[in-house]
Amino acid sequence: MKILIKNALCPDLSGQSAVKNVIVENDTVVFAGDVLPKGCSSFDRTIDGAGCILMPGFVNAHCHTPMTLLRGLGSDCPLDVWLNDHIFPTEDKLNGDLAYIGTMSAIAEMIRGGVTSFSDMYFFCDRVADAVIESGIKANISRSVVSFDESEAPASNFRVAETISLFNDYNNAGNGRVKIDFSLHAEYTNTESMCRYLAELAKDYGARLHIHLSETEKEHNECIGRHGMTPTAFFEKCGVFDVPVTAAHCVWLDRNDMEIMASKGATAVHNPRSNLKLGSGVMDFEALSKAGVNIALGTDGSASNNKQDLIAEMQLSAILHKGILRDASAVRAADVITAATAGGSVAQGREGYAEIKVGMPADLVLISCDRPGVSICEDAFSTLAYAADRSDVVMTMVDGRILFENGEYTTIDIARIDHEYAAAREKLMC
Repeated sequence: MKILIKNALCPDLSGQSAVKNVIVENDTVVFAGDVLPKGCSSFDRTIDGAGCILMPGFVNAHCHTPMTLLRGLGSDCPLDVWLNDHIFPTEDKLNGDLAYIGTMSAIAEMIRGGVTSFSDMYFFCDRVADAVIESGIKANISRSVVSFDESEAPASNFRVAETISLFNDYNNAGNGRVKIDFSLHAEYTNTESMCRYLAELAKDYGARLHIHLSETEKEHNECIGRHGMTPTAFFEKCGVFDVPVTAAHCVWLDRNDMEIMASKGATAVHNPRSNLKLGSGVMDFEALSKAGVNIALGTDGSASNNKQDLIAEMQLSAILHKGILRDASAVRAADVITAATAGGSVAQGREGYAEIKVGMPADLVLISCDRPGVSICEDAFSTLAYAADRSDVVMTMVDGRILFENGEYTTIDIARIDHEYAAAREKLMC
């Protein structure tokens, strides 16, 4: 399949834009420039991108997709009450089929907002992977491991066995669209022996690790009380950072924590809406960036956000820190766009998504600026970060395959998913 996207505004990493013609052949960008190559006139499909911004697809670097079924539970509660009194009891009712429905609903929501890949931490991960393969999106999927009993042999934990089976069955499935990561839920939900064991196991399998890190002040300080060190220092002691780590939240990190993450090449995932909704605080984007830490953006789960809208996360990130720091130059539009694209792709081990260029995977999003309130300016990043919203997305493409175009899904029967979602939600809430 050979597709021409013509006359689109394509920004580079600096935010400077140029009108370009982009040719996609099969799953790869094979041309990006202002003048088409001579003799290049035959295409299976031509899309006119005039009045639109063409970007690498967005990466949602931390979410729990089946939790779309739990949207709205425990609102206005702090994290520990939200988890223990509302989320955990409802999750006990989940099964694989329900997880699949929740994931498909989340994927549909993400695709319509320009997300081409996501990193998921949950359980029933085989069904999450099935939804990814069916829908055509990309994902790094991890089975969340918890272990509270220090006397338990880590290898005997059924969650570890599920992680290994998931890796063996699904890693690189869907023509490489599915990658399997390992996951330690958090310091406060795991023993030291489990942290050491899973870190070593991830190294043996060549896998990445996905964790929650210093999400709340309570969590952070209780770890210091237990171990005499912060969660970041504890994980470093256990060898967790000896493999590539995606660390969600990172709200209460100190300077030493940031230096550890930078030296180990870890990624901090900013989840501003979720952290604000749960009253957890705000990650210090500026300090982490200055420390040299790779930063990505994530939505977290729909029960704590309550939506899978990465454009909304970009826009909140772009204005939130300016107000906190009282500095209009803090966390620029280019910073949040980079976090939502290149930062997320680095976190997933899918480098090459920083800007549209020859050889990059054809994971693209086309955003229309043809409505009141949105207009293309010389700085396309400013338009994206301060004016556009997900309703402006007119096309989402993964590996050269169009998944969403002009309000229509090409791989998802959205009427069926909406119907099954309503039935699943009713079953869970009864």
